[in-house]
Amino acid sequence: MTEETPGFDEQQPDVPSGATSDDAEPKAASSAKEEGAAPAGDAAQSAGLTAQLDQVRTALGERTADLQRLQAEYQNYRRRVERDRVAVREIAIANLLTELLPVLDDIGRAREHGELVGGFKSVAESLETVAAKMGLQQFGKEGEPFDPTVHEALMHSYAPDVTETTCVAILQPGYRIGERTIRPARVAVAEPQPGAQTVKPAEESGKAQGDAQGEAGDAAEAKDSGGPEEG
Repeated sequence: MTEETPGFDEQQPDVPSGATSDDAEPKAASSAKEEGAAPAGDAAQSAGLTAQLDQVRTALGERTADLQRLQAEYQNYRRRVERDRVAVREIAIANLLTELLPVLDDIGRAREHGELVGGFKSVAESLETVAAKMGLQQFGKEGEPFDPTVHEALMHSYAPDVTETTCVAILQPGYRIGERTIRPARVAVAEPQPGAQTVKPAEESGKAQGDAQGEAGDAAEAKDSGGPEEG
């Protein structure tokens, strides 16, 4: 007969019905392994997300650089188109006004001869006003120095009253649009007479020498007249 110790019950792990204690031990070990593997899985997932974020940032930087480059190219294209448009407009205006220059020359000759009267005068002045609004400027005046970049010399002579090559007559006025010359002024020029500048200094030198000799003679004469008399 076995004696039972009062108040002591042997504790045994809970075992599901139909399972033995040997089956419970592998399940407990598997549960412990899953708890230990959970932090490692979270770290791997975080590293993967970081790598994806870096890829997205790299792609975003590349797309931003592409957009900036495309915008710069578009701005350059707009400036080039605007520059070409202005150049084409200036060329078209210059070609039109060049064709009108003979008409303007006829108007100028008619004005010089007093034939610009009546309705013809009104039409001529209107045409000159429109040409001026389009940027046409007339140049070329008598007495201005000759400039081969804007003047075309058709006649040549010598004059004693000029010190440099000078436009003495405007045979045909010149025209420009802004800084662009569409026709040079056709002029008659005069140059100083050869040797005029060398003869003049020689004459002045001879005159000065004569004056000096005259002054020396006057001084000698004064000295002779004012000296003491011998007794």
